[in-house]
Amino acid sequence: MTEMSECRPAPPPHPLASIFARPKLIAAGCVVALAVLGWLYLALSIADMGGANATLGPGMAIFDGLPQAVQAICRPLFGESMPEHGVALIALMWAAMTLAMMLPTAGPMILTYAEIAETAARKGERIVSPMVLAAGYTVMWLGYAVAATIVQLAFTRLALMDTGMTSASVLFSGAIFIGAGAYQFTPLKHACLNQCQRPFPFFFANWQTTAKGVFRLGLQQGLYCLGCCWAMMLVMFAVGVMNVVWMAGLGIVMTIEKIGSGRRFSHAVGAVLIVAGIGFVVAAFAAHWPMPAN
Repeated sequence: MTEMSECRPAPPPHPLASIFARPKLIAAGCVVALAVLGWLYLALSIADMGGANATLGPGMAIFDGLPQAVQAICRPLFGESMPEHGVALIALMWAAMTLAMMLPTAGPMILTYAEIAETAARKGERIVSPMVLAAGYTVMWLGYAVAATIVQLAFTRLALMDTGMTSASVLFSGAIFIGAGAYQFTPLKHACLNQCQRPFPFFFANWQTTAKGVFRLGLQQGLYCLGCCWAMMLVMFAVGVMNVVWMAGLGIVMTIEKIGSGRRFSHAVGAVLIVAGIGFVVAAFAAHWPMPAN
Protein backbone atom coordinates (compact mmCIF):
# COMPACT_ATOMS: atom_id res chain seq x y z
CA MET A 1 0.00 0.00 0.00
CA THR A 2 2.80 2.36 0.86
CA GLU A 3 4.58 1.69 -2.44
CA MET A 4 1.37 2.25 -4.40
CA SER A 5 0.70 5.55 -2.64
CA GLU A 6 4.25 6.67 -3.32
CA CYS A 7 3.87 5.91 -7.03
CA ARG A 8 0.53 7.71 -7.34
CA PRO A 9 0.91 10.63 -9.79
CA ALA A 10 0.62 14.16 -8.40
CA PRO A 11 -2.70 15.91 -9.07
CA PRO A 12 -2.64 18.31 -12.02
CA PRO A 13 -2.07 21.96 -11.07
CA HIS A 14 -5.09 24.20 -10.83
CA PRO A 15 -5.54 26.34 -13.98
CA LEU A 16 -5.25 29.50 -11.91
CA ALA A 17 -1.87 28.39 -10.59
CA SER A 18 -0.24 28.76 -14.00
CA ILE A 19 -1.75 32.23 -14.38
CA PHE A 20 -0.61 33.50 -10.98
CA ALA A 21 2.86 32.13 -11.71
CA ARG A 22 3.15 34.62 -14.60
CA PRO A 23 3.38 38.12 -13.11
CA LYS A 24 3.71 39.77 -16.55
CA LEU A 25 0.34 38.40 -17.62
CA ILE A 26 -1.25 39.64 -14.39
CA ALA A 27 0.36 43.05 -14.79
CA ALA A 28 -0.84 43.52 -18.36
CA GLY A 29 -4.33 42.34 -17.48
CA CYS A 30 -4.49 44.66 -14.48
CA VAL A 31 -3.46 47.75 -16.46
CA VAL A 32 -5.83 47.00 -19.34
CA ALA A 33 -8.79 46.14 -17.11
CA LEU A 34 -8.55 49.25 -14.92
CA ALA A 35 -7.96 51.58 -17.87
CA VAL A 36 -10.93 50.06 -19.73
CA LEU A 37 -13.13 50.48 -16.66
CA GLY A 38 -12.16 54.15 -16.50
CA TRP A 39 -12.97 54.77 -20.17
CA LEU A 40 -16.18 52.72 -19.91
CA TYR A 41 -17.40 54.81 -16.98
CA LEU A 42 -16.65 58.01 -18.88
CA ALA A 43 -18.42 56.73 -21.99
CA LEU A 44 -21.53 55.71 -20.04
CA SER A 45 -21.59 59.06 -18.25
CA ILE A 46 -21.39 60.97 -21.52
CA ALA A 47 -24.12 58.83 -23.08
CA ASP A 48 -26.36 59.37 -20.05
CA MET A 49 -25.73 63.03 -19.30
CA GLY A 50 -24.16 64.71 -22.31
CA GLY A 51 -26.65 67.24 -23.60
CA ALA A 52 -26.98 69.12 -26.80
CA ASN A 53 -26.43 72.37 -24.94
CA ALA A 54 -23.02 71.33 -23.63
CA THR A 55 -20.05 73.28 -24.95
CA LEU A 56 -16.81 71.89 -26.25
CA GLY A 57 -14.56 74.21 -24.27
CA PRO A 58 -11.97 76.77 -25.40
CA GLY A 59 -10.22 75.90 -28.63
CA MET A 60 -12.65 73.09 -29.48
CA ALA A 61 -15.10 74.98 -31.72
CA ILE A 62 -13.81 72.90 -34.62
CA PHE A 63 -16.03 70.08 -33.41
CA ASP A 64 -19.20 72.17 -33.72
CA GLY A 65 -19.44 71.15 -37.37
CA LEU A 66 -19.24 67.42 -36.66
CA PRO A 67 -22.29 65.13 -36.71
CA GLN A 68 -24.28 65.14 -33.49
CA ALA A 69 -23.28 61.55 -32.64
CA VAL A 70 -19.60 62.50 -32.76
CA GLN A 71 -20.21 65.68 -30.76
CA ALA A 72 -21.82 63.60 -28.02
CA ILE A 73 -18.51 61.79 -27.59
CA CYS A 74 -16.37 64.92 -27.74
CA ARG A 75 -18.43 67.18 -25.48
CA PRO A 76 -17.78 67.61 -21.77
CA LEU A 77 -20.48 66.30 -19.45
CA PHE A 78 -23.51 67.84 -17.84
CA GLY A 79 -24.12 71.11 -19.65
CA GLU A 80 -25.72 73.30 -16.97
CA SER A 81 -26.65 70.50 -14.56
CA MET A 82 -23.41 69.91 -12.66
CA PRO A 83 -24.56 71.24 -9.25
CA GLU A 84 -27.36 68.67 -9.14
CA HIS A 85 -24.87 65.80 -9.07
CA GLY A 86 -22.72 66.93 -6.16
CA VAL A 87 -19.13 66.59 -5.12
CA ALA A 88 -19.10 62.78 -4.96
CA LEU A 89 -19.96 62.36 -8.63
CA ILE A 90 -17.37 64.92 -9.69
CA ALA A 91 -14.77 63.02 -7.65
CA LEU A 92 -15.85 59.77 -9.33
CA MET A 93 -15.37 61.37 -12.73
CA TRP A 94 -11.88 62.57 -11.83
CA ALA A 95 -11.09 59.09 -10.50
CA ALA A 96 -12.26 57.52 -13.76
CA MET A 97 -10.25 60.06 -15.72
CA THR A 98 -7.05 59.29 -13.82
CA LEU A 99 -7.56 55.54 -14.35
CA ALA A 100 -8.22 56.05 -18.05
CA MET A 101 -5.34 58.46 -18.67
CA MET A 102 -2.60 57.50 -16.23
CA LEU A 103 -2.70 53.70 -15.94
CA PRO A 104 -1.64 53.20 -19.59
CA THR A 105 1.34 55.48 -18.95
CA ALA A 106 2.26 53.27 -15.98
CA GLY A 107 2.24 50.13 -18.11
CA PRO A 108 6.01 50.01 -18.78
CA MET A 109 6.78 50.51 -15.07
CA ILE A 110 4.38 47.78 -13.93
CA LEU A 111 5.63 45.38 -16.62
CA THR A 112 9.23 46.05 -15.59
CA TYR A 113 8.37 45.02 -12.02
CA ALA A 114 6.56 41.95 -13.38
CA GLU A 115 9.61 40.92 -15.44
CA ILE A 116 11.86 41.08 -12.37
CA ALA A 117 9.24 39.22 -10.32
CA GLU A 118 8.92 36.52 -12.98
CA THR A 119 12.68 35.98 -12.98
CA ALA A 120 12.68 35.78 -9.18
CA ALA A 121 9.77 33.32 -9.22
CA ARG A 122 11.67 30.99 -11.56
CA LYS A 123 14.49 30.95 -9.01
CA GLY A 124 12.05 30.00 -6.27
CA GLU A 125 12.25 33.36 -4.54
CA ARG A 126 9.28 34.98 -2.83
CA ILE A 127 7.42 37.58 -4.90
CA VAL A 128 4.40 39.83 -4.52
CA SER A 129 1.74 40.22 -7.22
CA PRO A 130 2.07 43.25 -9.53
CA MET A 131 -1.53 44.06 -8.59
CA VAL A 132 -0.23 45.26 -5.23
CA LEU A 133 2.19 47.61 -7.00
CA ALA A 134 -0.61 48.88 -9.26
CA ALA A 135 -2.80 49.42 -6.20
CA GLY A 136 -0.20 51.70 -4.59
CA TYR A 137 0.21 53.64 -7.84
CA THR A 138 -3.57 53.99 -8.20
CA VAL A 139 -4.03 55.23 -4.64
CA MET A 140 -1.61 58.09 -5.30
CA TRP A 141 -3.57 59.18 -8.40
CA LEU A 142 -6.90 58.80 -6.63
CA GLY A 143 -5.53 61.28 -4.10
CA TYR A 144 -4.88 63.61 -7.03
CA ALA A 145 -8.49 63.08 -8.16
CA VAL A 146 -9.72 64.26 -4.76
CA ALA A 147 -7.46 67.32 -4.90
CA ALA A 148 -8.60 68.09 -8.47
CA THR A 149 -12.23 67.89 -7.36
CA ILE A 150 -11.60 70.47 -4.65
CA VAL A 151 -9.75 72.72 -7.10
CA GLN A 152 -12.57 72.44 -9.63
CA LEU A 153 -15.16 73.46 -7.03
CA ALA A 154 -12.98 76.43 -6.06
CA PHE A 155 -12.61 77.50 -9.70
CA THR A 156 -16.37 77.24 -10.16
CA ARG A 157 -17.05 79.39 -7.09
CA LEU A 158 -14.56 81.96 -8.38
CA ALA A 159 -16.42 81.98 -11.73
CA LEU A 160 -13.29 80.80 -13.55
CA MET A 161 -15.21 77.70 -14.66
CA ASP A 162 -18.88 77.36 -15.51
CA THR A 163 -21.29 74.66 -14.36
CA GLY A 164 -20.70 72.81 -17.62
CA MET A 165 -17.15 72.15 -16.34
CA THR A 166 -15.46 74.28 -18.99
CA SER A 167 -13.36 77.39 -18.60
CA ALA A 168 -15.37 80.60 -18.27
CA SER A 169 -12.38 82.78 -19.12
CA VAL A 170 -10.09 82.69 -22.14
CA LEU A 171 -7.43 84.42 -20.04
CA PHE A 172 -7.74 81.68 -17.40
CA SER A 173 -7.32 79.02 -20.09
CA GLY A 174 -4.25 80.79 -21.42
CA ALA A 175 -2.69 80.95 -17.96
CA ILE A 176 -3.17 77.19 -17.49
CA PHE A 177 -1.61 76.39 -20.87
CA ILE A 178 1.37 78.67 -20.22
CA GLY A 179 1.88 77.28 -16.70
CA ALA A 180 1.70 73.67 -17.91
CA GLY A 181 4.10 74.45 -20.75
CA ALA A 182 6.60 76.20 -18.48
CA TYR A 183 6.62 73.20 -16.11
CA GLN A 184 7.88 71.02 -18.97
CA PHE A 185 11.24 72.84 -18.70
CA THR A 186 11.72 72.58 -14.93
CA PRO A 187 14.31 70.34 -13.19
CA LEU A 188 11.57 68.76 -11.06
CA LYS A 189 9.70 67.66 -14.17
CA HIS A 190 12.77 65.97 -15.64
CA ALA A 191 13.85 64.43 -12.33
CA CYS A 192 10.45 62.75 -11.99
CA LEU A 193 10.33 61.85 -15.69
CA ASN A 194 13.74 60.18 -15.41
CA GLN A 195 12.41 57.96 -12.61
CA CYS A 196 9.37 57.08 -14.72
CA GLN A 197 11.49 56.26 -17.77
CA ARG A 198 14.00 54.11 -15.86
CA PRO A 199 12.04 51.95 -13.37
CA PHE A 200 14.49 49.02 -13.46
CA PRO A 201 17.23 50.69 -11.36
CA PHE A 202 14.57 51.85 -8.89
CA PHE A 203 13.17 48.34 -8.41
CA PHE A 204 16.62 46.76 -8.39
CA ALA A 205 17.77 49.09 -5.59
CA ASN A 206 14.52 48.96 -3.59
CA TRP A 207 13.28 45.40 -4.16
CA GLN A 208 10.69 44.24 -1.63
CA THR A 209 9.26 40.80 -0.88
CA THR A 210 6.30 41.83 1.30
CA ALA A 211 2.93 43.19 0.21
CA LYS A 212 3.42 46.27 2.37
CA GLY A 213 6.81 46.98 0.85
CA VAL A 214 5.60 46.54 -2.74
CA PHE A 215 2.56 48.73 -2.05
CA ARG A 216 4.98 51.40 -0.84
CA LEU A 217 6.96 51.04 -4.08
CA GLY A 218 3.71 51.65 -5.97
CA LEU A 219 3.10 54.80 -3.94
CA GLN A 220 6.63 56.04 -4.71
CA GLN A 221 6.23 55.38 -8.43
CA GLY A 222 2.83 57.07 -8.32
CA LEU A 223 4.46 60.09 -6.69
CA TYR A 224 7.11 60.26 -9.44
CA CYS A 225 4.36 60.00 -12.05
CA LEU A 226 2.39 62.74 -10.31
CA GLY A 227 5.44 64.98 -10.28
CA CYS A 228 5.87 64.32 -13.99
CA CYS A 229 2.29 64.78 -15.19
CA TRP A 230 0.25 66.89 -12.74
CA ALA A 231 0.68 70.15 -14.68
CA MET A 232 -0.37 68.60 -17.99
CA MET A 233 -3.46 67.17 -16.31
CA LEU A 234 -4.44 70.72 -15.34
CA VAL A 235 -4.94 71.48 -19.04
CA MET A 236 -8.26 69.66 -18.68
CA PHE A 237 -9.54 72.65 -16.68
CA ALA A 238 -8.90 74.84 -19.73
CA VAL A 239 -10.36 72.62 -22.45
CA GLY A 240 -13.30 71.05 -20.60
CA VAL A 241 -12.86 68.67 -17.69
CA MET A 242 -14.60 65.74 -19.34
CA ASN A 243 -13.50 66.36 -22.92
CA VAL A 244 -12.48 62.85 -23.97
CA VAL A 245 -10.70 64.03 -27.11
CA TRP A 246 -8.23 66.01 -25.02
CA MET A 247 -8.04 63.18 -22.47
CA ALA A 248 -6.93 60.77 -25.17
CA GLY A 249 -4.51 63.26 -26.71
CA LEU A 250 -2.84 64.16 -23.41
CA GLY A 251 -2.73 60.49 -22.41
CA ILE A 252 -0.87 59.66 -25.61
CA VAL A 253 1.59 62.51 -25.06
CA MET A 254 2.31 61.43 -21.48
CA THR A 255 2.76 57.82 -22.55
CA ILE A 256 5.26 58.83 -25.26
CA GLU A 257 7.18 60.85 -22.66
CA LYS A 258 7.47 57.85 -20.35
CA ILE A 259 8.73 55.35 -22.91
CA GLY A 260 12.00 57.23 -23.20
CA SER A 261 11.32 60.00 -25.68
CA GLY A 262 14.01 62.30 -24.25
CA ARG A 263 13.99 65.94 -23.21
CA ARG A 264 13.52 67.26 -26.72
CA PHE A 265 10.03 65.83 -26.89
CA SER A 266 9.10 67.22 -23.46
CA HIS A 267 10.47 70.63 -24.41
CA ALA A 268 8.60 70.56 -27.72
CA VAL A 269 5.36 69.78 -25.87
CA GLY A 270 6.09 72.62 -23.46
CA ALA A 271 6.71 75.05 -26.32
CA VAL A 272 3.43 74.07 -28.02
CA LEU A 273 1.50 74.55 -24.77
CA ILE A 274 3.09 77.95 -24.18
CA VAL A 275 2.37 79.12 -27.72
CA ALA A 276 -1.26 77.96 -27.37
CA GLY A 277 -1.51 79.77 -24.05
CA ILE A 278 -0.15 82.97 -25.55
CA GLY A 279 -2.75 82.60 -28.29
CA PHE A 280 -5.50 82.46 -25.66
CA VAL A 281 -4.10 85.53 -23.89
CA VAL A 282 -3.85 87.51 -27.12
CA ALA A 283 -7.42 86.52 -27.99
CA ALA A 284 -8.60 87.66 -24.56
CA PHE A 285 -6.97 91.08 -24.88
CA ALA A 286 -8.19 91.43 -28.46
CA ALA A 287 -11.75 90.78 -27.28
CA HIS A 288 -11.51 93.45 -24.58
CA TRP A 289 -9.62 96.02 -26.61
CA PRO A 290 -10.57 95.56 -30.29
CA MET A 291 -8.57 97.37 -32.92
CA PRO A 292 -10.22 100.64 -34.02
CA ALA A 293 -11.83 100.56 -37.45
CA ASN A 294 -10.14 102.54 -40.20
